[in-house]
Amino acid sequence: MNRIVEKDKTLLVNGPASVMLVSGRAEVFGAAMNTAGKVVIREGKRLPFAVRETASLDISLGENATAEEVDGDTIPPSWTTSCGELMKIAARPVVALVLGTVDSGKSSFCTYLANKALIEKRKVVVLDGDLGQSDIGPPCTVAYSPVAKPITDLFNLQAKNAVFVGDTSPSRVTVGVTEGLVALKNESLARTPDIIIVNTDGWTEGDSAVSYKLELVRALEPHVVFCIQQKDELAPIYSALGDTRKILVESPVTVRQRDMQKRKNLRELGYVKYLRGSKVQSLSLSWVKVEGGQLFGLCKKRMSAKQASRIYSLLGMKPLHVAELDGRIHVIIGRRRWIDGDNIKKVEEFTKKKVVVTRKGEEEGVFVGLYNNERNFLGVGVLQEIDYLRNTMKVNTPVSGEIGMLRMGNVKLDRNMRELPIAADENTADFASFRKLF
Repeated sequence: MNRIVEKDKTLLVNGPASVMLVSGRAEVFGAAMNTAGKVVIREGKRLPFAVRETASLDISLGENATAEEVDGDTIPPSWTTSCGELMKIAARPVVALVLGTVDSGKSSFCTYLANKALIEKRKVVVLDGDLGQSDIGPPCTVAYSPVAKPITDLFNLQAKNAVFVGDTSPSRVTVGVTEGLVALKNESLARTPDIIIVNTDGWTEGDSAVSYKLELVRALEPHVVFCIQQKDELAPIYSALGDTRKILVESPVTVRQRDMQKRKNLRELGYVKYLRGSKVQSLSLSWVKVEGGQLFGLCKKRMSAKQASRIYSLLGMKPLHVAELDGRIHVIIGRRRWIDGDNIKKVEEFTKKKVVVTRKGEEEGVFVGLYNNERNFLGVGVLQEIDYLRNTMKVNTPVSGEIGMLRMGNVKLDRNMRELPIAADENTADFASFRKLF
């Protein structure tokens, strides 16, 4: 449908939708629209089309998508001021860290900063540190990309490199996020950017969150920290930043609040994007290093044949696989097999270690990160099967390069790329316990 929007009004479009400029002037987060291109709005996202000169817009709305006009510009004045302050910093490159709660407008603010910096002829790199709502890289990763031209959505950027952290919640992997962002920041310096913008996740509430954000600041050494808030939700972090250069930024009143299901839906769009064109590959466990596969007994340590025989005797069965780690014995059994709880206790008394039992098939759907032998990130995949007899594993992935290392994630997907609960460490006789992702 065609819609005329008057000058000095903003059209707010909730996806899934697309908008084309037929005539007039309009911009999105500082990026000027042109009549040769189409702006696509993802499901769960809202884009503001600020009209600078009465515009004719060709709009296509998908299911449950909406478009509404509001007076004025929805970009807060503090965004313009913040951009000006960023441009004044003389350091090269300038590192700007963006903090904010969930759905505070962090990604939109990063997009706005990047576009305005491009107008000023600055070379820009964006680091994406939001595991649960990854825009630049696959879900469960931190990633970076240079910005060569104005953008309306960070999701449209192509990751130059990423680090697979393996989770959607930073609270469980704070060290992995921090180390990954530092590594990517250091790598991006080779591109001689003028400005490095670091987007972060929305975990800000509580002492642990404050400590984590302070560690990010310490590790990344930003020249300025932008704190986006609607009221005073970042007060504990802002105060704890001390003498660090920091600027309070308004969260747009029109920012779209998304529930957990909508954020999950956005992640699943990411899984689809980065797993498109996947094929099943068979990987030899003798040649591929596996990290994080303890739950499935994938470790290099092996027990003696005598000890293994004794464990089989105590269990009253021969499992598919047994692996020993410091403090634990991992036992893999068939899909329909069962071990008596008393027998597991006997093994624990004999080995002085906790016994963790996992059923064959629980590995199916585990989201994984893939690297080459030089530990360069290749992409992601979904684990299909571990064959303990042949010592191989099958992975569904679009990666075509030689895989040297596989890192297990804490996320599980069904065949339609929908997130599922992943099995937690299981104890003696309870094989029904699961750990939720949130």
